[in-house]
Amino acid sequence: MKNTSEYLNQLFGLSGKVVVLTGGMGKLGTEFATSLSVAGAQVVRFDVASGAEFQIDITNREQVASAVAEVAKKFGRIDALINNAAINPVPGTAESAVQFSAYEDYPPELWEKEIAVGLTGALYCAQAVAPIMKQQGTGSIINISSTYGNVGPDNRIYEAGQFKSIGYATVKGALLNFTRAWATYLAGTGIRVNTLTMGGVEAGQDPDFVRKYSARTILGRMADKSDYNGAIIFLVSDASRYMTGANLIIDGGWTAW
Repeated sequence: MKNTSEYLNQLFGLSGKVVVLTGGMGKLGTEFATSLSVAGAQVVRFDVASGAEFQIDITNREQVASAVAEVAKKFGRIDALINNAAINPVPGTAESAVQFSAYEDYPPELWEKEIAVGLTGALYCAQAVAPIMKQQGTGSIINISSTYGNVGPDNRIYEAGQFKSIGYATVKGALLNFTRAWATYLAGTGIRVNTLTMGGVEAGQDPDFVRKYSARTILGRMADKSDYNGAIIFLVSDASRYMTGANLIIDGGWTAW
């Protein structure tokens, strides 16, 4: 019988695993990158922001293909892809003003941008890594969704006249079947595809919003960004080797009411 440390490392250890993470410079992306690195993974971040290993636009298929090819050439493999990139401004900021528009007035250019980043970008990344993972006979693709991918937005928790983005909710809902479609398509290849559905993360929002949101959860609070580290390590690691086409929901109990 192995000792505790050896057993846990066998299940959850990520030593030698190469992980491509989109949206890697955002709040959650930074947290994921740190957590995965501490667990032993080699994390390669894709982001339009500076500081990422690959400063690219994932809505550009050629840029994605080139970056993925470089990662595979440098490290010899790609063990996991985390499709984390999305457009999701914090409520109450200038950036969010248009995104929280009434649905009748929602700008078509913003709708197209949200779908391009959150859905088409995920497609391009999956298309690029799938042949590499097929050749390896193993791999894990993780698509990051939201509570509002499972249920409709509760617009009562936002300020009067503000409505959670119809584009965001649509993208996050679509990712659930994007996961299932890829999982079934990749049957027999050794590649697993799953969704991680996350509740809202406290990140400097208006106190009244935090109070209203927290009251909607069984645990009575918003998530801390670190609350998802265990889940992301689980989905990248061999501990989830019998899991594919699934949706792992961690939302503080929001959808259990």
